[in-house]
Amino acid sequence: MGMMKIFSGSQILASALKEKIEEIGVEVLQKDNIQSARLGGFGNLDLAVELFIDERHFGKVAEVVEKFRMSI
Repeated sequence: MGMMKIFSGSQILASALKEKIEEIGVEVLQKDNIQSARLGGFGNLDLAVELFIDERHFGKVAEVVEKFRMSI
């Protein structure tokens, strides 16, 4: 089982996409570099939230991700 990054962007956009993917039954791992940087004393990194899925689910998620990207 490998993890595949499917999105990198702002917290708001990442949360919206994560919700859409979870609606079709695929678990999403969110890595929040903004929060990590703040807690580490490094300030705020823009566009630093990443979403990952199990690569086995890419076929199921690809259409959702593409529609989302076309809508932003």
